[in-house]
Amino acid sequence: MGEPVLEMRGIVKSFGSKLANDHIDLSIMPGEIHALLGENGAGKSTLMNVLLGIYKPNSGDIYYKGKLVNIRSPRHAVDLGIGMVHQHFHLIPTLTAAENIFLYSSSCPVFLDRKKMEEKIAECSSEFHLDIDPSAKIWQMSVGEQQRVEIIKLLYRGADILILDEPSAILTAREAADMFKILRKMADSGKSVVVISHKINEVMQFADRITVLRSGRVEDTMVAADATVERLTKAIVGNRTLVQQKNTGSSAGEELVLELKNISAKNDRNVEILKNISFKIHRGEIFGIAGVAGNGQRELCEVVAGLRKSESGSVILGGEDISSLNAKQRIDKKIAFIPEDRRSMGLVMEMNMDDNRILKEYRTEKFSRRGFIRHKAVSEQVDAEIRQHDIKIVGKDTPVSFMSGGNQQKLIVAREIGGDPAVIIAAYPSRGLDMGAAETVRDILLDQCRKGVAVLLVSEELDELFQMSDRIGVLCSGEMLAVMDRDKADYETLGRLMSGERLEV
Repeated sequence: MGEPVLEMRGIVKSFGSKLANDHIDLSIMPGEIHALLGENGAGKSTLMNVLLGIYKPNSGDIYYKGKLVNIRSPRHAVDLGIGMVHQHFHLIPTLTAAENIFLYSSSCPVFLDRKKMEEKIAECSSEFHLDIDPSAKIWQMSVGEQQRVEIIKLLYRGADILILDEPSAILTAREAADMFKILRKMADSGKSVVVISHKINEVMQFADRITVLRSGRVEDTMVAADATVERLTKAIVGNRTLVQQKNTGSSAGEELVLELKNISAKNDRNVEILKNISFKIHRGEIFGIAGVAGNGQRELCEVVAGLRKSESGSVILGGEDISSLNAKQRIDKKIAFIPEDRRSMGLVMEMNMDDNRILKEYRTEKFSRRGFIRHKAVSEQVDAEIRQHDIKIVGKDTPVSFMSGGNQQKLIVAREIGGDPAVIIAAYPSRGLDMGAAETVRDILLDQCRKGVAVLLVSEELDELFQMSDRIGVLCSGEMLAVMDRDKADYETLGRLMSGERLEV
């Protein structure tokens, strides 16, 4: 591979008293896929934000193509040839792919020649099989297509180093496989690819080298061919033992808590997305929803939470028809919601932990008196939940945008169970989380189940569904194709149903 194209030497970055990067050394070779592995809060994203010029390091040096550089901003990084595809895309939904790409261009003309613009984009993308329609608007594209637009933006600017933050977290299995083929083709062409990830098996398959961060330090660096699950797990979690809890089915009772009867609903494009959905969830039961993303899962969760009106059918809670109640009224009825997108729906990113914690309860006697917030009570509650759920923070007064994804998710889960729910809607609760954070979230849901809470669990991870669920329903093209007991389900049957095959089960 020759000499490193990039070296970070002795990088230190702190936020107040919190040391996020502790004298980190990292080298990136030309033509390699380098995986950056570690738990939420290990310092991976902080290190890449230092590289991009978003954060200024307290100390340390960056060498790019053999020269010492002082990267002042993300624009400067891109001008040098270093760019990043963030987990949450930076695209304007109402503009076309071509318009988004050209807005990112360093030489965006005042008057656009659309035909020439789209020809250049097609030429830029064809080399790596990044198939998109340049004239399509972003909101019309799948998540996988939007990710390709972000990659093309960087290639169009001439990036030689591409950083991708959790690129497979929001993709289906097929989209993820296609994306890794694209990354391999890019590396084979001589470009360097850095992938931030939590998934051990995934990085062992696609990476050339792997660096593991733990508590802000480099714990291990290895050639992927030398990696084992045991070695990587020990590097990630240290001497801690992760105990995988499993739903034994002993918590489920006969009492019916939530029932959906013949629910039909439209998506944001006014197209019918849910078609006569019916199921029941009992006290202490976890009802899992399997399916490829985009088959109505988000709309189903929003209908139950009161965020989306159904076209027909009924939502019944404890024998009461709540179909006409809005989201706030359903919160008062003890329906909790862990949303799919924690950044846009779960949290107000500019607010601190205390304010986010009481978003749903600020009017209650627990946290207010005579119309005034009881700040001491709020702070004490948040302190207790930080200890209970091992939430790692930069500072309680710091906006939650500075927290890692896993710790943001723990905050949301703590808030939702803090209201003593009767029903929890959990949409992809472990998506994008490391092993420890994912098991923490699953343990919390299982504990709520044992307390008699009814849980609606939506997941693309079949392992998670088999670990957590009492019964599993398969959603495909807006229809519930089957509902079966977990013990009577198997991977092959679920996979065939998820692909749309109608089976007798």
